[in-house]
Amino acid sequence: MNVLMVDDNELNLAVYRNALKGVDSAECVGFTVSAEALDWSKTNEADVVLVDYNMPAPNGLEFITQFREIPGNADVPIIMITSLTERDIRYRALQLGAADFLTKPVDVFEFRVRLRNMLALSENRKKLADRAKWLASEVARATSDILERERETINRLMRAAEFRDNETGMHIVRMGHFSAELGRAYGLPGDVCQTLLMAAPMHDVGKVATPDRILLKPGKLDPDEWAIMKQHTVAGYEILKDSQSQLLQTAAEIALSHHEKFDGTGYPSGLAGEAIPLSGRICALSDVFDALTSERPYKKAWPIERAIEEIHAGSGKHFDPALVEAFDAALPQILDLRLRYRDDADLAVLEDNAV
Repeated sequence: MNVLMVDDNELNLAVYRNALKGVDSAECVGFTVSAEALDWSKTNEADVVLVDYNMPAPNGLEFITQFREIPGNADVPIIMITSLTERDIRYRALQLGAADFLTKPVDVFEFRVRLRNMLALSENRKKLADRAKWLASEVARATSDILERERETINRLMRAAEFRDNETGMHIVRMGHFSAELGRAYGLPGDVCQTLLMAAPMHDVGKVATPDRILLKPGKLDPDEWAIMKQHTVAGYEILKDSQSQLLQTAAEIALSHHEKFDGTGYPSGLAGEAIPLSGRICALSDVFDALTSERPYKKAWPIERAIEEIHAGSGKHFDPALVEAFDAALPQILDLRLRYRDDADLAVLEDNAV
């Protein structure tokens, strides 16, 4: 372990080097010029520092201040050498981060004991740091495993929904990406956008509970049938709610609220304005834009310009005006995603989903 010794008196350094020979695993790195010791510290690691106070600039106190400013040196134990009369210097050194003191003239036995103690402290500090890194890596691995299981759950839920619905699988992929881009343009943090990316594709999972005679009916639904169709929002919420997963909680929120309208005329609860969860407001806009610009058995795809006009016309009515502004800002990315995940593309549901 490296013991950095800084003293402008070469004779003192020689005494310290000789005393250090009695300390196992300790290797002396000595400097008579404190500025050179600081330069060495920028590219090398010291386990313990021994520094004299009374030196040409930078003196011992100045050395401690500058040494602590070097990345990685905040917790390295420092022993300062002072005289018995320099009590104020000791107080100042403690404030700056000195861990221990030696008094001139240095007693060799005391020197060795204090160096052993500081080296043990430094070694334990390193072990704790390594342990913290190991724990962090274990947490990251466990989190990754959980996310992978959630991905699989989402894939299976979406496959089940695809079997019942006449919309393409790419619609749900685009929904996730559009929602993430809207969230980013709106100013949401990256982790929230990632959650939207993964949760938005489950917006219509409740359709698994909708009878085939209604879900697959080629013509217009009558009022009673439409009332049943609207319940897919509640069914989706019931399927996804009560999970410990933040992702599935967000998906449940989206499933329930993505057909609410900003003016309160949506369903199932007739929520208005910011009473509608933000995730639901984002997915409502994403869903409508993709539906307008996609071809279905019962309709042709709208031209992009007409679909954009429809989104603008719905500002303050169907859609949150602030999200319409975010939509305009994110439009280049959304149009690029629309081409990348077009209906005739290979369905790679979530493997390529990354924000």
